[in-house]
Amino acid sequence: MVLKFTGSFTQQEAIPEKAIQAAIAVMRHGRLHRYNVVAGETAETVLLEKEFADSCDAKYCLAVASGGYALTTALRASGIQKNDIVLTNAFTLAPVPGAIQGAGGRPVFVEITKNLVMDLDDLKKKIKSTNAKFLMLSHMRGHLVDMEALISITNEAGIKVIEDCAHTMGANWNGIPSGRSGVVGCFSTQTFKHINSGEGGFLVTDDAEIMAKATMLSGSYMLYESHLAGAPVEAFENVRLDTPNCSGRMDNLRAAILRPQLADLSIQAERWNKRYRALEIGLNQVEDISLTSRPSKEYFVASSFQFCLPKFTQNQIKDFVLGCDLRGVQLKWFGASIPVGFTSKHDSWRYVDKQNLPETDKILSVLLDMRIPLTFSLEDCDTICQIIKEEVKKITSYQVLES
Repeated sequence: MVLKFTGSFTQQEAIPEKAIQAAIAVMRHGRLHRYNVVAGETAETVLLEKEFADSCDAKYCLAVASGGYALTTALRASGIQKNDIVLTNAFTLAPVPGAIQGAGGRPVFVEITKNLVMDLDDLKKKIKSTNAKFLMLSHMRGHLVDMEALISITNEAGIKVIEDCAHTMGANWNGIPSGRSGVVGCFSTQTFKHINSGEGGFLVTDDAEIMAKATMLSGSYMLYESHLAGAPVEAFENVRLDTPNCSGRMDNLRAAILRPQLADLSIQAERWNKRYRALEIGLNQVEDISLTSRPSKEYFVASSFQFCLPKFTQNQIKDFVLGCDLRGVQLKWFGASIPVGFTSKHDSWRYVDKQNLPETDKILSVLLDMRIPLTFSLEDCDTICQIIKEEVKKITSYQVLES
């Protein structure tokens, strides 16, 4: 009998009961808008911002409508001007170049390494050739580059680093929380991220002026003094009448859902990593599968898993993905010529100038990716590994027969 996997790669765990009760309380009193409070009340959004700032040792935090909104706002608050070049990873997701374009910038992509992180040698070349003053560093799929080396390069060049931490909430590099090496860190609470409110995000920084501008951009209606993790009042004097309102606030309902999840993030991180390690162990010794190497200084929170099939042709990968899908294992292939779901890549984004990225293209052509929801058990991970190994063997067997 053919082994099949019957779980869902898109089914998240239920929202914790404590979060459900907190959401019900907000719905009962009806004050969902973050600035709609009664005397003596502190809004759920305000409390969440303070708790998130404390969790990553940041001075300031702003809760917003989405991770993409956080990215665009971070660029605008950091001083981007129309047509400014913004360097970013060649391997990322559409909201990153979308945020750069939305802020008026021009994305220029930096090559990646086989470990799916930014190539620092190419970064140096791109800095020299573009004179860029902004870098939006995407920790794509939770992979952290050598942050000490990167910050040394960008500091020397006078570049402002904005970290896209959509996949690295709770992660750190050598003890420094993700999002805290650059001038701004941006996070997402979209359904498939580490805490789930459907949509939502955070922006964290130690820069009072950036936080003041971001707060005004989010639509604070001169009510910024209520922010427990906000910039000091004096930081708003020179920006409050000159900064447009681009409404993108988080509401109290989503904040209520998120606060209990944030409190449990470290527990959930360990659960994700156990599943990642189970997949890693199960696939590590397969001859035709290449896994990424995780540096000792990196503490990751792995809600997804990546591997490459470097010896396979494009047609063989298509057959492999189809074979896995028929057995219930849903894989995303970043080498497909047409984007599917969440697998678009730099040549799919026609609003970006066409760029030559041979190393990245070579890696993406054989790169496969899958989600690891916490609804999976460790036994589920073993089943997934077995199916992947059998489908790899099937392709290689055909190859032998054809030869």
